[in-house]
Amino acid sequence: MDRNVQRLDMLNGGAVYGVDTHKVLRNTYWLLALSMVPTVLGAWLGVATGALAHMANGPAVLLFFVGAFGLMFGVQRFRNSSVGVAMLLGFTFFMGLMLSRLLAAVLGGYSNGSSLIMTAFGGTAAVFFGMATLATVVKRDLSGLARFLMVGVLIAIVASLVNIFFLQSSALMLTISTAMTVVFSLFVMIDVKRVIDGGETNYVMATLSIYLDLYNLFQNLLVILTSLTGDRR
Repeated sequence: MDRNVQRLDMLNGGAVYGVDTHKVLRNTYWLLALSMVPTVLGAWLGVATGALAHMANGPAVLLFFVGAFGLMFGVQRFRNSSVGVAMLLGFTFFMGLMLSRLLAAVLGGYSNGSSLIMTAFGGTAAVFFGMATLATVVKRDLSGLARFLMVGVLIAIVASLVNIFFLQSSALMLTISTAMTVVFSLFVMIDVKRVIDGGETNYVMATLSIYLDLYNLFQNLLVILTSLTGDRR
C-alpha cells in the first residue's frame, strides 16, 4: 500500500493530495472540530467552579507541564488506536481546564471580557482558515522554517517563565505574545502542509499538532487584545 502511494506521489510530482493525504486531512479536520467540544467543556467547568482561578503561578505551571506532557505522551503511545483518540480528547479537556485561568481573569477583570474572548476566537478561526488555504498553494519545503520557529518558541517559553516569576512586565508579555501570534500562525500553515505533503500520515498526531497551534494562537491573541483594548473594571 505504501509503495502504491509513493508511486502516485511520484506521478503527481511529489506528495500532493494523494488519496491517503485527502483521507488524513479530512479525518484531521473532523477530529480537530470534535476536540473543541471537550476544550469548551473544560474551560466552562474551570470558570464555573473557579477550581484553578486562585492557584499560584508555580503550582499552575507545574500542573500544566506535568499534565500536558503526560497526556501528550499517551496520545503518542496509542496514536494508532481508538485509545489515542480518547487520550487526545482527554488532553483537550485538560487544556480547556488550564485555559480557564486566563478566561476567568479576563471575564472578571474587564467589563468587555466576553467581547475580547469572542474576538480572539474569531481571529483564531480566521487565521486557521487563511493559513490552511495558503498551505494548499505553497510549494516550497517549509521544514527549515519549522526548525527556525521552534527555536523561537523555546526562547519565548524561557522568556515567559522569567517574566512570570521575576520581571512581571506587561510590555514584555505583549511583545512575546505578538511574536508568538506570528509564529503559531505560521505553524498552522506548516502543520497542514505537512499532512498535504504526506509528511504526517497519522490523523491523531496531525490533529494534536494543529490543535496546539490554535490553542497557543488563541491565548496570545487574547493577551494582545486584553492589553490593547481591555476595559478594566
